Amino acid sequence: MVDVSGKPVTTRVAKAAGCVRMSPEALAAISGGRVPKGSVIETARIAGIMAAKQTPTLIPLCHPLRLTHVSVEILPAEDGLTISASVACVGQTGAEMEALAAVAVAALTVVDMCKAIDRWMVIGEIRLLEKSGGSSGDIRREE
Repeated sequence: MVDVSGKPVTTRVAKAAGCVRMSPEALAAISGGRVPKGSVIETARIAGIMAAKQTPTLIPLCHPLRLTHVSVEILPAEDGLTISASVACVGQTGAEMEALAAVAVAALTVVDMCKAIDRWMVIGEIRLLEKSGGSSGDIRREE
């Protein structure tokens, strides 16, 4: 791991997003609450929050952080679901990986829960949207 002991402790926030593209049938089943495994959006949201908290166990050289906030939002879109995550902490390194892990695991959860309806779902566009705190200051992706 990189030594961050000399870095100042600051409030750090990271936001990430991604999507799961799927068939109209799968999206209708999710929206209508007709997925046999249960509530896809709520289960994926909780999975994303849990993933943010477990990021250092998933990514070998990632620093463990004391997270102060994690939120995951999943919304229907024209061709599937959009997923966004926001993570905050007070520490010496940023929370980008936690936000990205939250989005990725939420997307994987959607696929797991809906694969019997649509085997060909596509997870895509997982990306950092913005981050604040730390030596690089505030940055935001131009989309």
